[in-house]
Parts: sequence; C-alpha cells; structure tokens
Amino acid sequence: MGQSAEELTSQIEDTRDRMAGNLDTLQDRVSPSAIVERRKQAARDRVTSVKDKVMGSAQSAKDSVSSAASSATSGVSGTGSNVASTAQGQIQGAPLAAGLVAFGTGVVLASLLPASRMEAEAAHRVVETVKDQGVLEDAKSAGQELVSNLKDSATDAAQQVKDSAQSSAQTVKEEGQSSAASVKDDATA
Repeated sequence: MGQSAEELTSQIEDTRDRMAGNLDTLQDRVSPSAIVERRKQAARDRVTSVKDKVMGSAQSAKDSVSSAASSATSGVSGTGSNVASTAQGQIQGAPLAAGLVAFGTGVVLASLLPASRMEAEAAHRVVETVKDQGVLEDAKSAGQELVSNLKDSATDAAQQVKDSAQSSAQTVKEEGQSSAASVKDDATA
C-alpha cells in the first residue's frame, strides 16, 4: 500500500529543508550587494594580476634588490664595470628593482652636480609656458570629464544590477510557489 503518515511527514520536512537551502543559495546569487561585491573583487583581482605581470611581485623585487646589493658590495674590490654588470644581471626581470636602482643612481648624481644658471632659466621658462598655454586648465577639464563619464557608467551598472535583481527575485518567487504547490500535491496524493 502507500507510505505511512510518518514517512510522508519526514519526506515533506526533508523537501522543505532542501528548498530552504536552495532558496538561500539563490538569494545570495541574486542579492544586489553580493553581485556588486563579486564584481568589485573580480576587478581587484584583474588589477592585481596586471600589476604583478608588469611590475613583478613585491617578494621577487625584494629578493632581487637584496641580492643585487650583496653582489655589488662583494664586487666593490673589482672594477666599476664588473659591479655594474653584476647588478644588471641580478635585477634583470625585476622592473621595480631596476627602477629603484635607476632612481637611486639619479638622486646621487643630482646631489653631486649643482644646477646651472641655464637649467634654472629653462625650468622657469617651462613653468611660464605651461601657465600661459592653459595646460593646467585643460588637465582639470579632462579630469572633470573623466569623472562625469565614470559617474554615468556607475549609474548604468547600478541600474542593470537592480533590474537583474528584480527579475531574479521574481523568478525565485515563482519557482518557490511552484515547488510549494508541487510538494502540496505530493503530500495530498
């Protein structure tokens, strides 16, 4: 014959528990805040990945700088070209370390050489030219335009998320009602 009332009750409770779990999962997937958070995390991951590809990771840069420094220190007794080639070999493939070495070399050389009168005049002319041509105003207007474009894009993305969330919520509601009717029909049969 049929199943006992206790078995049916147990099956109905199991079905309700599974449906509750499924509804919780669906709600998490269509929640606007969860969608936004997933998109933000994906963007962060892409930026970090690109940065690591271009600049190398922080650990590899640290290792390269420390090994280049120790090699340069041990090679000081050799010729200057030997030290330079040793340092170049150690920092190859680590653009951040290479940039730090180049920056440090430039700072040392700049501190040793005083600015000439011609350099000071040239710097003054460049500053005056920038002021006269309105380069600062052009940069400011370009920045404001960029902010406006980003604001429009963010508004459009938020509207898309809202529309998607509403549609998904309606779908979840309909599926929940359908499942509830199915469970009710199964229980009465």
